[in-house]
Amino acid sequence: MIKKQEIYLDYNATAPILPEVIEVMVEVMNQSGNPSSVHSRGRKAKSRMEKARSIIADNINCRAQMVVFTSGGTEANNMAILGSECNRLITSNAEHDSIRSIASSFEGTVDIIPVNSDGLINLLELEKLLNENDEKSIISILYANNETGVLQDIKAIAKIARSAGALLHIDAIQALSKVPIDFMLLGVDMMSISSHKIGGPQGVGALIVQEKFPIKSFIFGGGQEIGRRGGTENIAGIVGFGRAVSMIKKSLKKMKILEIWRNEIEEKIHKHAPQASFPGNSSPRLSNVSTIYMPGVKSETQVMNFDLDQICISSGSACSSGKVKSSHVIDAMKGDKNIATSTIRMSLGWNSEYAHAKAFVKSWKKQYDRKNS
Repeated sequence: MIKKQEIYLDYNATAPILPEVIEVMVEVMNQSGNPSSVHSRGRKAKSRMEKARSIIADNINCRAQMVVFTSGGTEANNMAILGSECNRLITSNAEHDSIRSIASSFEGTVDIIPVNSDGLINLLELEKLLNENDEKSIISILYANNETGVLQDIKAIAKIARSAGALLHIDAIQALSKVPIDFMLLGVDMMSISSHKIGGPQGVGALIVQEKFPIKSFIFGGGQEIGRRGGTENIAGIVGFGRAVSMIKKSLKKMKILEIWRNEIEEKIHKHAPQASFPGNSSPRLSNVSTIYMPGVKSETQVMNFDLDQICISSGSACSSGKVKSSHVIDAMKGDKNIATSTIRMSLGWNSEYAHAKAFVKSWKKQYDRKNS
């Protein structure tokens, strides 16, 4: 019996590592060197790290010294909020779990802005909150939602933040390589990015920080990253991250193709099951992702059935304990637990093929028909 080939459609959880990234990482790992050492190996490691920093800076339009390497997106988010020394945090009710966790333990004031049924932040509510008091505030918002792909109007949010004297941090982890990013043009103070969402290695990310903003370090060590983040840098990971970022233009071209496939998936599903819906599809969103509500079939059941068909998808964020749970993002948008508990996320990426999209639709229809037979 020939084993059916596995189809990976969970790129928003993590993208398979690009072959070009593996190649350069193996080269680095075969030549060890601490970038803080003054000998030739150390200098070479330092040079490779700084080259990766420059590649990242060039591709998102910022200065190289604004790029602070971290262990990933979660650390970058923590560094931005906790290192800001603000006593007030403003965020939304549809954020990534890393921001939600920070908010739950934040020692100052926490204000939550609701999103509407399309997943967009209420900008009037944001203005109102900022005008209520003069506490030193930081706004932390997802640029692109990890579950729905909904894109917030960051320039509009930045304008509101500036007028109120508040800091603005955006989590651009899902947006990087899927939409063009110009850090300076966005007008934000800080931005989190991550390697493994774009075909780089896991365990490395970065916080982009405006030079005028002296972020406080909360990991102390040997003064690495200009004193902003202690600890020996992950050179192989950083070089791999830089290589993945260098391929962003290629990724953006692929997004145009993925959008066609994604739209076709939704059209075929809607034609087969008019009761199905796609939370966030009325808003600007990432081209590679579809959040799909299947009436009457729980998310965990769908995930398991897709897995039996050798198709990897998810029910939402992958940063939890591995358990399938109700989507707080969909609940925030729709206010309906039935929808939130019966929604899955399908996300395409650099190695996706049209045949994968067809297989997904076939499996989805099979599950729906089984429920409604």
